[in-house]
Amino acid sequence: MKHQMPDLEVSTKVAVRLSGTGGQGLLLAGRILAEAAGIYDGLNVVQTNSYGPEARGGASRSEVVMSKGEVDDLQCRTFDILIALSQKACDAYYGALVDHGALIVDSTNVGVVPTSRAIEIPMTKMAVEECGNKMVTNIIALGALCGFTNLVTLKSLESALKTTVKKDFIELNLKALHLGHDAARDIVKNLPERKRAQVRDYGLIWQQKAHKKSQKNVRKSTANRQAVYA
Repeated sequence: MKHQMPDLEVSTKVAVRLSGTGGQGLLLAGRILAEAAGIYDGLNVVQTNSYGPEARGGASRSEVVMSKGEVDDLQCRTFDILIALSQKACDAYYGALVDHGALIVDSTNVGVVPTSRAIEIPMTKMAVEECGNKMVTNIIALGALCGFTNLVTLKSLESALKTTVKKDFIELNLKALHLGHDAARDIVKNLPERKRAQVRDYGLIWQQKAHKKSQKNVRKSTANRQAVYA
């Protein structure tokens, strides 16, 4: 049974699970995403990591929860967005994705997807053929996340990447980031209008929440002034 997606008019918390196998750089990707959201986009963020007993080849995942308000649940049981870089991860974690949540998979390694709504991008293939290094697959995944959901801005990811990745590899990783972002944007553009309308733009949601908070603060300030002069 799928879990119902929370109404973001009520809940501003968004939970992301980046999953795959050890050696795919999921922990680094989670750190970059958390820093992009928390330091550069001004959201409240909690990041947790989990990996199997093997350094490489074992199960690995990184989870990032972000919100305009307080993050009071450090261990989420359900997720709004799932990135799966391996078939095993897709099979294991899809059940925790909320109903109508976003599933983004590396179609190089995930041949069987559980829903027709999945966004399939050959991330590992792109990393090898266009960047010459499959180790940037995780960064392509972050770009795809940004391009498909607008959860964080591309600029914030670029900034977080530059402070996290070794200097010699910054340009390569920036190229990978943009490859993933552009691939996801192209997919969104080519979706039928009905399906495109169903894609949740978190960037707009964050803006709406900030506007409502600003209006609330204005009303509160006005009420306080009225109370003083009453």
